[in-house]
Amino acid sequence: MLQAFFNIFRIPDLRNRVLFTLGVLVVYRIGFWIPLVGVDQTALVEAAERASSDQTGFGKILDYASIFSGGSFSQSTVFGLGIMPYITASIIFQLLQTAVPRLQELKKEGASGQQKITEWTRYATVAMCVIQSIMWLKFMQTQGMVKPIILTSRTSMLFFFIAGITGLTAGSMFLMWLGEQIDKYGIGNGVSLILTAGIISQMPNAVMWLSDNFELSTQADSAIGPAGIIFLIAAFVFVVAGAILITVAQRRIPIQQARHTRGRKVYGGGKHYLPLRVNHAGVMPIIFASSLMIFPSAFFGYLNTAANSSGDSAGWWIGITGFLNTHFQNGAYPYILVEILLIYFFSYFWTTVVFSPEDMAKQLRDHGSFIPGLRPGPRTAEYLETVVERITYVGAGFLAIIAIIPTLVAKQMGIPFFVASFLGGTGLLIVVSVGLDLIQRIEANLLMRNYAGFLSGGEQGRPARIKSGRGR
Repeated sequence: MLQAFFNIFRIPDLRNRVLFTLGVLVVYRIGFWIPLVGVDQTALVEAAERASSDQTGFGKILDYASIFSGGSFSQSTVFGLGIMPYITASIIFQLLQTAVPRLQELKKEGASGQQKITEWTRYATVAMCVIQSIMWLKFMQTQGMVKPIILTSRTSMLFFFIAGITGLTAGSMFLMWLGEQIDKYGIGNGVSLILTAGIISQMPNAVMWLSDNFELSTQADSAIGPAGIIFLIAAFVFVVAGAILITVAQRRIPIQQARHTRGRKVYGGGKHYLPLRVNHAGVMPIIFASSLMIFPSAFFGYLNTAANSSGDSAGWWIGITGFLNTHFQNGAYPYILVEILLIYFFSYFWTTVVFSPEDMAKQLRDHGSFIPGLRPGPRTAEYLETVVERITYVGAGFLAIIAIIPTLVAKQMGIPFFVASFLGGTGLLIVVSVGLDLIQRIEANLLMRNYAGFLSGGEQGRPARIKSGRGR
C-alpha cells in the first residue's frame, strides 16, 4: 500500500490532479477564517456551546448543520452555509425527476438534458442560499448575536443584512464552483470531497476534547478513563468496518446473454451478474430521518417551556408537555424508535424513487439478456422488485444501527455529540463512501498506467509489463 501511494507521485498527470485537489481543499478551509460583517463572534460561540451542551432545539440544528458546513455555524464566516444549499437543491431535483414529466424527458436526453438540469439546480441553489441566509441572520439578530453598533439605525441593519446575504450566498456558490473545478481538473467527485473535508476537520476537536478529559483515575464525573478510551477506539474501528461493509455489499443476480447467430458465427451467450447494492439509498434515509427528528424535539421543548411559564393553573398541560419533552430527546426510547421507523420508511422511499424494476427489466430485454428461469418483461420486473425489497430491509437495519450508535454512546458515556458523531451517523457514512470512491478513482488511474494499485494486491510497485514485452 505504501508503494502504491508513492506510485501516485510517479505519474505526472495523476500527481497534478491530487495536488490540485489538496490545494482546493486548503482554499476551502481558509474561508472559515473570514467572518461576516457585524456578527459578535464571541456571543455566537458561547450560544452555540451552551445550546449544544443543553441539547436544545438550536443545539440540535447546529449539530445537524455542522455535518454539511464543517462546524462553521458557530463561527459565522462567509462559508457559514457550506455546501448544504447545493446538496439540498440537488436532492430536490433528483426527487422531482420522478414526478415532473419535463424533467423525465430531460433525463432521457442524456448529457444535454443533464446539463440543463444542472443549470436549474444552480439557480435553485442561489434561492436556497438567500432563504437560509435570511433565516440565519434574522435568528442572530433576535438572539443578540449582532454587534450593538449595528442595531443603532435602520441603515446599518439594512447594510448588515445585504452584506450578510451577499457574503453567505457568494461563499456557497464559490464552494460549488470549487467542487466543479475538482471534477474538471482534480481527482473528481468535488462536492462530496468538500463535504468530507468539512466533516474530517472536526476530528481534531474531538481528539482534543478526549485528551483534555482523560484521567487515569475516573473519580471526576466528566473524566474518561483508559477503559473508555479503549472502548471508543474499538467502537470506531468496528463501526468503520461495518460502514465499509454496508457501502460495498452487493446482491449479485446471474444474467444470461442470449446467443445471436450471424452467418457461421455465434455471438453472445456469456454469463455475467447484475449487482444490486444492499444499501441502495446510501446516506439519504439517515439525513431525512435526522432532519425530521429535530422538529418534534424542538417543538415539544418549546411547548414545555411555554407551559411552565403559564403558571400552576395549567398543571395537566405542564404534565403532558413535560412527558413529551422528556421522551422525545436524544437517547430516549420513543425518540430512537421513531427514528428507526423513519429510516426504514425513507430507505424504501428513496429506493423506490431511484430504482425502477420495470426500466431495469426493459433494459435487460433490449440488450438481449435475461435472468435464467424467468421470462423477460413483467416476470423479471416482479422478481427484481422482490429482491430489492428484501435487501433494502437488511440495508435499512444496518443504517438504523449505525445511526443510533452516536446517540446511545453520547448519553451513556456523557460525552458531547460532536465526539460521538465519529462513531456512526450521517457524517461517518459520508466519509466512508467518499473515501472508498476516492480510492477507486486513484486505483483506476494507477491500473490504467500499468501500476499496482491499493486494491490490486500486486507484489511490486513498479510498472507492470504487458505481453509484448514493452514497459510503460
